Amino acid sequence: MAERSGYEILVLFAFVICGTWGVYHYQFKVLPEALSPEDAGVTGFSEEAAMAHDKALSSLGPHPLGSAVLDTALQYVLKAAKTIEEEAYGDVNVEVQCFHANTGVNTLSGGSYYGKTLVYSDMKHVLIRISSKSAATKLRSGEEDNAILVSAHVDTVFAAEGAGDDSSNVAVMLELARGLSKQASGFKNSVIFLFNTGEEEGLDGSHSFVTQHPWINTVRVAVNLEAMGIGGKSGIFQAGPDPWAIQNFAKVAKRPSGQIVSQDLFGSGVIKSTTDFQVYKEIAGLSGMDFAFTDHTAVYHTKNDKHALLKPGSLQHLGENMLPFLLHVATSPDFPTGKNTLSQGDSEEEVDTVVYFDILGRFMVVYPQSLADMINTSVIALALFLWSALLNQGGLSSLVSLALSVLSIVLMWICSLGLSILVAYVLPSISESPVPFIASPWLVIGLFAAPALLGAFIGQHVVYLLLHKFLSYTFSETKGFLPLSLQGDEEDVAVLDSEKWMFKAGLLQWLLVLVVGNYLNVGASYFALFWMISPAVAYFLFEVLAESTKPLNPLTAAIGLTVPLVVSSGVFVQLVNTLIGNLVRFVSNPGEQADWISTAIVAALIAAIVCLTMVYVLPYIHNSGAKYQFITTTCIVFLVSLGVVVENMVPTFIEDTARAVNIVQVVNKTGNGTVSHISMFSTTPGGLDVEAELLGGGLVCGREKAFDFVSFTAYYSCWTAEVGWNNAQIPAPRVGGDSEENGDRATLVHITTEDATRWCLGINTNEIQDFQLKDESGELISRGEKNGVDGWHIMRFAGGKNSPTKFDLTLHWHKNSSGKRVVEGSEGEEVLVKLRADVNATTPELDKILEKMPSWLSQYGKSASPFTLAYLDTLYVADPSLTMGSSISVASE
Repeated sequence: MAERSGYEILVLFAFVICGTWGVYHYQFKVLPEALSPEDAGVTGFSEEAAMAHDKALSSLGPHPLGSAVLDTALQYVLKAAKTIEEEAYGDVNVEVQCFHANTGVNTLSGGSYYGKTLVYSDMKHVLIRISSKSAATKLRSGEEDNAILVSAHVDTVFAAEGAGDDSSNVAVMLELARGLSKQASGFKNSVIFLFNTGEEEGLDGSHSFVTQHPWINTVRVAVNLEAMGIGGKSGIFQAGPDPWAIQNFAKVAKRPSGQIVSQDLFGSGVIKSTTDFQVYKEIAGLSGMDFAFTDHTAVYHTKNDKHALLKPGSLQHLGENMLPFLLHVATSPDFPTGKNTLSQGDSEEEVDTVVYFDILGRFMVVYPQSLADMINTSVIALALFLWSALLNQGGLSSLVSLALSVLSIVLMWICSLGLSILVAYVLPSISESPVPFIASPWLVIGLFAAPALLGAFIGQHVVYLLLHKFLSYTFSETKGFLPLSLQGDEEDVAVLDSEKWMFKAGLLQWLLVLVVGNYLNVGASYFALFWMISPAVAYFLFEVLAESTKPLNPLTAAIGLTVPLVVSSGVFVQLVNTLIGNLVRFVSNPGEQADWISTAIVAALIAAIVCLTMVYVLPYIHNSGAKYQFITTTCIVFLVSLGVVVENMVPTFIEDTARAVNIVQVVNKTGNGTVSHISMFSTTPGGLDVEAELLGGGLVCGREKAFDFVSFTAYYSCWTAEVGWNNAQIPAPRVGGDSEENGDRATLVHITTEDATRWCLGINTNEIQDFQLKDESGELISRGEKNGVDGWHIMRFAGGKNSPTKFDLTLHWHKNSSGKRVVEGSEGEEVLVKLRADVNATTPELDKILEKMPSWLSQYGKSASPFTLAYLDTLYVADPSLTMGSSISVASE
């Protein structure tokens, strides 16, 4: 039997690669044309108008909670809302409010909020309510109204102007509100737009709305608009639990985008992030949808979240999806009713969630999870029946071949993962950065996809040779049973059957994926359906029905892979692209883990995608003249990419894809007085020697000093020598008293934060069982069950410039704590309470360093990171025999 032509292999690879790129480009990169106000008309959506809002807000610069710039941003939103109110058509009711939230406590405990208490104060939000005159009359008369909530946040992190996160969505909401104000006369239900603040500090704005504003009592569905990058298509990445919203969205959206695989990853905790949607779902008990822009995720919370990078068509895409949806639900007679309900029927009944995904960004498939379970179970049962029939008919030969097919899958994965992760492990030692591909994502094709593909082929080829040898022997022993056309040529039959068993190994692999996904109730199990059924049908048509006595028909792979590639290949590429962008902020505790870990995760994901998708193509290579060309080509692609990295031919970071760092002046109050220094650490993997040399200031890098910033620890960082500090007003915790009554020991701690209205407090839960917090207005946190993570409960406070700065913290000790002393200003045996207070200000010493920052570096902002100035102070607990420092012991009452 002649070997298969190398051209067939080339055509198959070209089909898969070009098809994948074409699907990805069309599904995620093709955006609608931006419309001018004239083209959109009075009731349409104009990106040009929305872009004007985005430019105005982002041009203000960073506007974090508590800043004067945020007040300016809110005034802009309020003025735009008032204009909408004034220009609304006469039969449309538009109500605008500026809502000033009282001090509150965020009670979220799920996900990343476990072990934390979030306190907020002095936050302002803008609200727009659009309804028909009749609906507004009902509301004023006390009758129940129904509304859909659309939410975005106005505040930014201190390091970013927020053109994407979240001014883009604020701009979209303003333009949506303008369009609705011209056509809401027939509304049966209201539309509420919430422009909140405090989201970046822990979802505080949305929490204050659902716990303090009366309009929440009319809200039945919530839609949150977010950004994890800047621009591109805004897609659904969370929906439910009641499917009403997404089912109606899928009916009317012009270019729907959304994948349940994102929801699976988000819900599993793999993506460690949260949005306001968590508040609406967990605190308010609402169902709905969570949207996000995910293009260019590397700019998230850095200086590059700027208007200039917002792609034309991005806002038009979201607007053209949201406007018809809001019009549809606002006029819908079957709008969910009842207060804060998860379903239209009995709220105690279990809600049937849905599976959802878009096809090429043109239409969305939505069907109940119960139907998905039924389909999955039926396909699994049918597949097992067919495999059983095959084994029964083939006897021992088929059983051994099946076992070897399973082995081929195992070795394929081992070799593919092994080679790609090995590259990731070696990369930090031969490259200037462990993540040299962040600014040039195409490098991962050569660095990881090529060795992953080579490893997958090697692993499968080893088993192919074993299977070929086994079948050669088997067919020679059963020569009389061969077709007449093949008798006398057992070698050809063995080759023919071996490569077909390798193809069937792919069906077996995806059957296993389907079984596991169905068992774990993973919504994205639909991928396995397409990747199993379509190739199986093609195999049946071109191999089984044709009773082919020839090698595998290339049409079997080409036709079998068409539907799976259309449905999933774009999503796979987008997942890799998003993960690469997230590496800029991958490290939670700098220096805690090896630098190669982050790169290995990218390598493992790419290897997994290669094994899952190329399993039907690799069988064609084993008996072809292209084996050695394939090995040579993959090696060349890998070596060229590696050479580009080693020789630093492309920069790891560029101005628009900057490395995230935090440069902060730390003022540390210790027993020896106040010590101040400037510290630099990075959430991006890799060393900081190059950056330290560029910035000057005597920065020394290493792991010699682990800086505890309360909400995280920098195990690797750079620091300067001591910098002078003359300000005597330093935020501090001070012991106000200690008493014990009926076995309950309580210590009063006075906390003064001075100019800081953003602070973190760590409480040692190994010593402290419970605590209370009060300010001048009264009790904020009462006694109750508190949880901790790694022995610490973290309290975070964030608020406006008029927030309180004096608090009383009462610590209730565990029963075995009697006799232990609380020590101020000097180290005892262990830390009891640790405080970090942040100020968004700089000193001359810090300015000198910040002025030298190259364009490929950016400060990074998030709620757990400090501002540019951070005060640290600590209370210790010590054995009574220790006398050092000032301390207070138990006084019984």
